[in-house]
Amino acid sequence: MAHVSMGEAHRRIADYLNRFADAVSYQDGASLKKLLSLSSNSSSLLSLADALAVFHDSNRLIKQSDKFSHLAEILLPLFRALHSYRIGNLVDSYQSYEKSANAFIQEFRNWDSAWALEALYVVAYEIRILAENADRELASNGKLPEKLKAAGSFLMKVFGVLAGKGAKRVGALYVTCQLFKIYFKLGTVHLCRSVIRSIETARIFDFEEFPKRDKVTYMYYTGRLEVFNENFPAADHKLSYALKHCNRQSEANIRMILKYLIPVKLSIGILPKDWFLEKYNLVEYRNVVQALKRGDLRLLRHALQEHEDRFLRSGVYLVLEKLELQVYQRLMKKIYIIQKQKDPNKAHQLKLEIIVKALKWLEMDMDLDEVECIVAILIYKNLVKGYFAHKSKVVVLSKQDPFPKLNGKPVNS
Repeated sequence: MAHVSMGEAHRRIADYLNRFADAVSYQDGASLKKLLSLSSNSSSLLSLADALAVFHDSNRLIKQSDKFSHLAEILLPLFRALHSYRIGNLVDSYQSYEKSANAFIQEFRNWDSAWALEALYVVAYEIRILAENADRELASNGKLPEKLKAAGSFLMKVFGVLAGKGAKRVGALYVTCQLFKIYFKLGTVHLCRSVIRSIETARIFDFEEFPKRDKVTYMYYTGRLEVFNENFPAADHKLSYALKHCNRQSEANIRMILKYLIPVKLSIGILPKDWFLEKYNLVEYRNVVQALKRGDLRLLRHALQEHEDRFLRSGVYLVLEKLELQVYQRLMKKIYIIQKQKDPNKAHQLKLEIIVKALKWLEMDMDLDEVECIVAILIYKNLVKGYFAHKSKVVVLSKQDPFPKLNGKPVNS
């Protein structure tokens, strides 16, 4: 922390207060948002924090001036938040910032136009970031991390302010996306439902009215929710929307979307090219794709084992595990093609013991009963067209399209 003289400290605080009051009276949202952005670590805010450490009478400065006194409920706790943030007291910083943010919301409610939306976005973002920092501090001191949950409650209040009629409603989607980030981090994704309902059923919203950035984030999170609920056509639609409209320059965001879109595409029978996985550094899916192409169960299981932590963390492990049925289908198809080359007349009669042998060759030990059970599931789920001749332990395949393609539809569950 740089040493600051009393006079210089006074000048810095007065300068900040003037800029804040001017931004409000001239409805200058662009200037106001910079003055609220604590975690940006901007040099002007850090120098203000140094001034606050020296000049302890900023309360009097605010309350005694007509220009600032009506903003005192925002400014006083904001100064405390900034000072606490600068000295690394993150729990106090969050608590003070939330107080300031509450007062800001009251003012925002009374402003007729939506001029301060960008400033409100900064407040919503800061509340989440400061809460995450505060929770890390609480956890490291052996205390219960509870600030992120509090931030979620605060943002629901903000959502309520925005979700009405008028120009301010366009901010509702940004706040929704901040809420999603909180709920996913806390593992309380069920709480997303009520917010989604408000966005998707309210007559006043036209989704295309919202800013592109917010639509992409919204579709990404709701797409992830659909993956979680195993609703793959909806997940495909939402994640594909996010990918299509995502900023091409933002490779990190594209990669985040693809991490969920690729398993969804695989589950509906669409396989990505190798160069594509390479380009976005998603090579953990390479062997999964190879296993599907080859009908190689051993390779699929190895791939899932090798990247188990990563797949479990992103919540796609169970989706990938269910690809086994497609791998069995592919294996049967390979056997069928080989038989067709040898003896076209008998190609559609597939002995179960040949499938058992193929699996043995892949070091997969299964007996006839297990294989029969798997084939029965494949027939039931329309991955194989045919029937069992139980006595001779043979699958009699349909002569018309014995291995139906998924064509973008999920395996019948």
